[in-house]
Amino acid sequence: MPAQSKFIDYYDLMQISPKAELETIKRVYKMLVARLHPDNAETGDAEAFIALRRGFEVLSDPQSRAAYDAEYDVRVKQPLPTVEPAEIATGVDAELSRRVGILCLLYKQRQTNPARSGLSLLDLEQTTRCPQEFVSFTLWYLQSKNYVTSADNSDFVITPAGIDYLEANLPEGKTPSADLLGVANKRA
Repeated sequence: MPAQSKFIDYYDLMQISPKAELETIKRVYKMLVARLHPDNAETGDAEAFIALRRGFEVLSDPQSRAAYDAEYDVRVKQPLPTVEPAEIATGVDAELSRRVGILCLLYKQRQTNPARSGLSLLDLEQTTRCPQEFVSFTLWYLQSKNYVTSADNSDFVITPAGIDYLEANLPEGKTPSADLLGVANKRA
């Protein structure tokens, strides 16, 4: 992948796991093409359609996918660039942002990794670059509202109520993903 081009998470775009097999990629691609094609008056989106086509080209070619996966692994392991510690650290607005951000992270984790559908407190601290005290307070609130629960291994997992809350409060046309932490910061 060229360093100067903007990285696009094709797995998130297609709402599939990074471990998805080629048949799954093809099936999801066909479904999304029908939805996003610019000729579709109701749900067409030319920009998303172009990104989807490029994503399919990359993910359906073994060599391109291997190169993309190497870049993907580097990007996924880095702290999210849209979360600024100064913005997320204090205040009611920051707390609202943190709630939506953590729900987005847990939604994405549950959707893409059924074998490990939750994230630990440490994972959430590192990903949000937020101190344990703030993350713990946010998790206490989300657990009290039954939006999040603790799994047997102590990971935090989003609940159906959390998914419903998150989906009801997202901007129209958006899906819960890590890049929405930036949207949450702007909305809060």
